[in-house]
Formats: sequence, C-alpha cells, structure tokens
Amino acid sequence: MRGFLSEEEYLAYLESVARLPEGFRVSTGEIGFWPRERRVEKPLAMRLALVLLDRPTRDFAGLFTRNRFPGVPVLIGRERLRSAGQVRGVLVNNKVSNVCAPGGLRDAEDVLGALGAELGAPGGEFFPASTGIIGWGLPVAEMRAALPALVGNLHGGSCADAARAIMTTDAYPKALSAVVGGGLLTGFAKGAGMIEPNLATMLVFLMTDLAVPRTVMQDCLARVCERTFNCISVDSDQSTSDTVLLFSSGARPAPGAGEFEAALEGVCAGLAQDIVRGGEGTAHVIRVRVSGASGFGAARDFGKAVINSPLVKSAVYGNDPNVGRIVSALGDFAGNSGLDFEASAVRIRLGSELIFRGGAFELDEAKEKKLSDYLRQAAMDPARKTYPPHRGCVEIDVDLGGGGAEAVVYGSDLSREYVTENADYRS
Repeated sequence: MRGFLSEEEYLAYLESVARLPEGFRVSTGEIGFWPRERRVEKPLAMRLALVLLDRPTRDFAGLFTRNRFPGVPVLIGRERLRSAGQVRGVLVNNKVSNVCAPGGLRDAEDVLGALGAELGAPGGEFFPASTGIIGWGLPVAEMRAALPALVGNLHGGSCADAARAIMTTDAYPKALSAVVGGGLLTGFAKGAGMIEPNLATMLVFLMTDLAVPRTVMQDCLARVCERTFNCISVDSDQSTSDTVLLFSSGARPAPGAGEFEAALEGVCAGLAQDIVRGGEGTAHVIRVRVSGASGFGAARDFGKAVINSPLVKSAVYGNDPNVGRIVSALGDFAGNSGLDFEASAVRIRLGSELIFRGGAFELDEAKEKKLSDYLRQAAMDPARKTYPPHRGCVEIDVDLGGGGAEAVVYGSDLSREYVTENADYRS
C-alpha cells in the first residue's frame, strides 16, 4: 500500500476504511482527572471510546496477554469469554491501564455497571479495555460522569474517531476493513510501545455483521493472531493489557469459514504492520523473512531474534549496514536455545543484496554504499510522524537451509525518540 502526502490525506483514507458493519455504533469522549498516585500541575486528559452492538450477541471471541501480571480488564475479559452469556460491547479508556491498582476490579465493574444503567443492560454484558500507566487506579467518578454524553453521542458510519480516541503514544490512528461474502469486517487498533505479543500495549477491536458462530470465530482468531499480531515486536516487552476482541452482530449470512478467516487475516495483518509503523520512535520498519526452518515457531523465533536485537535495531536506525550483527543475533539465539543449523547452508539478503552464504560474508565497498543508501530510503522521521509517509520496509531474508517452514515478522529500529518517549512517559 502507498504512503500519504499529508495528515489530511491519511485521515480521509482512514474514514474510508473504518466503515462500521451493520449493527454497530461507536462513541468517544474525554475527561480531565487528578491522579491520586502522583501530584501533577494540571488535570490529565483521558479519552473514552464505546463500541456498542444494537442487540446483544453470543457470537464473540477474544485473546489476551500471557503476562503473569495481567490488568483488571484482561481478568474480566477472560471471565466474559469463559461464560456462555451474551455481550453488548466494550468500553475503552486510555491513560490508565488499571493493572495491579488497589480496588481495580471493583472500580472497573463500577464503571461498567453505570454504563449498563445508561443503556438499560447489565454491566456484565460489557468488556472493559484499558491502556496507559501501570499501577494507577481509574478515575471512577469522572468516568461515570462522562457516560451519559458518551451514550448520547453514539453513531454509525465510521469508527475513525474511536481509532483516534484509544491512542496513547501512537503516531497515528489505525483502522482497516474488508468486504467478505455479503458483509463487512472492520477493525481498529492501538499499539506503540510494549509490543512483543503473545499478544503488544496492544488493543484491537474487530467487528463484523457476518453471522459466524462463536466457536468458529474463536478458532479463526487464534490461528490468525498467531500469524499476525504474534509476529510483530517494537521493543520486546509484552504488555500487561494486550487484548484482541471480535464481535459479530449476525445481521448477514456467514460466508465459508475459509473465506472469513482469509479476510480476518488480511485485516489483522494490516493492523499489525501499522502498529509497528506507528510505534514509539519508529524510523524504520524491519521485515524479516526466515525460511528453511524446522517449523513455523522456530522460523518466527529466529526472525524475532533479529528484530529484537538492540544492536541490529540501532544499526538500522543509523542507516549503518553493520550486517555482522544479524549473523550474531541468529547465532546467539540458536546457541542459547539449543537449536542447530549448518552455517555453510545459511544465506542472508539485505534488500536485494546477498550478504552472506557458504559460511562467509560477501561485502565490498560498493555493496556497503548500496546497503547504506537502501536503509536511508526506507527511513521515516520519527519526530514528525503523524501519518505513514510510505509503506517501505528494511527487508532481511534469511534462509537457514534446513526444513521447509518459514515465517515473516515485523519490527522497528531503536531510535533516540524511542528512548526519550519512554524516559519522559509520565513526566
């Protein structure tokens, strides 16, 4: 997909790909609050987003972080998923993630109960989703006070405003849709740092009007997430709050399961790549394709060893084709994981240039210049990124020369802006 020439052009595109399926409405709002955990000079801003089905549904699916300190929304979401009940939607807030905060479960259920009262439904029919600072409690009174206006502003048409509302340090909002069968599948996402999914701080909300049964949705979502969201990394830190939710309004007949899964994978793959491209301080997106592996999991892990290497990431940021760091990262991972490969069988390309084969590098002065120019052409300005200026990647292809499995992973470089963003996150 091409890049964009301005923020205005990108936002117009976003509206076109953020169409809501039949049976869904969204709303957004904003509050100011004083955190009780830290003295601040002025109220902090928190944005809210509500995704609401017109009628309750029993057809929904979800996946959550594997972090062993999960946020309260993850605990509640897992319980909703285990139940055989129906749901009406999800209430999302940014700024505070509600992780390990005293009274966090009570606070979340309090807000959801108040939302249910506004809509004439039990609070248990709603998922919570939160992202932001870990350890702080929700500003319950302020959130409750905002709910009447949030419900009153529900609208159809587009979820572009919701995609903007759930952002934290994201460079730009992210949404995507696909026409499948006689219906529509639309998703929007946020994710910027703490991106190392087994599920990234990643929140993804997927909506369809296709009447896909719950069990089929859950199985499809699990397979698709393994190939998309679980194949990206910004900084190798898995969040406490990662959530992917999929809802069906059931307004239109379901297509074949294969057709639905293919559409779901297309939407999720696009959102996953946008999460990396819009990540904190991302100047280069790095795409690593590993082939010749013993299995998909091994191929993915080799790829992540490259994109998570601070030395590889720093070199890419500096447009320095220090390709020895790629080989070092691969060998480091293999040695410490008890995996083996024949070094003489490995072939590595950076862009179109072959840089390693037969157990040795193939480098010269002319190739070094080509590689440096290639890295510069793939760069973005991380300090001025409010839309994706291009869709280019730094492409690294690794053939291990062994089995028949392969995987593609996406990551980002390590920029000064990333360090500054995370050093000053709460300041």
